[in-house]
This record gives sequence, C-alpha cells and structure tokens, in this order.
Amino acid sequence: MKTIKVSVVTPDGPVYESDVEMVSTKAQSGELGILPGHIPMVAPLQIGAVRLKNGGKTDFVAVSGGFLEVRPEQVTILAQSAEQADEIDVERAVRAKQRAEQRLNDQKRENIDFRRAELALQRAINRIEVSERKF
Repeated sequence: MKTIKVSVVTPDGPVYESDVEMVSTKAQSGELGILPGHIPMVAPLQIGAVRLKNGGKTDFVAVSGGFLEVRPEQVTILAQSAEQADEIDVERAVRAKQRAEQRLNDQKRENIDFRRAELALQRAINRIEVSERKF
C-alpha cells in the first residue's frame, strides 16, 4: 500500500517522523483525512489528536494548535506543542487540568483571562485523552 511521509515539528524540534498510510486530524474547518496523493493544502489545526495509521498500527500525537501543510508526497504539521501518546506525563496533564478548572471556577477574582484558562483546559484534556486513546 502507498504511504506518505509525515513530520510533526515544534519549535523545540521534531516530535514524529514516519511513513504512514493515512493521517487524520482536526482542522479548524473540520475533520481531515489525508491519504498519499492528496491535493496540496494548508490548514490551521485545532487542539486535538493526530492519528497516524500504518498497517494495523495507529500512532497518536497530541497537538496544541498549529498548521498542517499537505503536499502529494508529504504532510508537515507545524505545532505550537506536540507529544506522542506514550510520552505524555499524565500526572502533569491532570495537574494542569485541575489548575485550569480552578481558574475557570474562581469568578471572584477580577483579572482572570478566561480564554487563556479555557485553552489551557482544552490542552490538558487533549493530552489526557490522547495518552488514554479516548477521543
């Protein structure tokens, strides 16, 4: 079966590089499935999981936004942050989720940046779900 080269890159360096049969992720316009030979495109990504299928195996990478660039022979994901499922520190993600929930629930303070807290909560939930492969 044909494959497409995939690179997931962050400002800290590469997170994932492999040849896969299919890439599935959430763009801001909706769910995308990419196969070898896909038309060229660029799309902004949502906080979510990237599923990378190769044979009977599926790898998962948690991304926190960024951009997806598709060319017929290569997919590049430029993410603000990304972690492979088996490298996620679940305890750290749970603590981040609790901090974000606390900030959202604490409405007595006047200077809370709710959008920032909501994004932190989404990132933490995404990391937890990807580590448990629940999405």
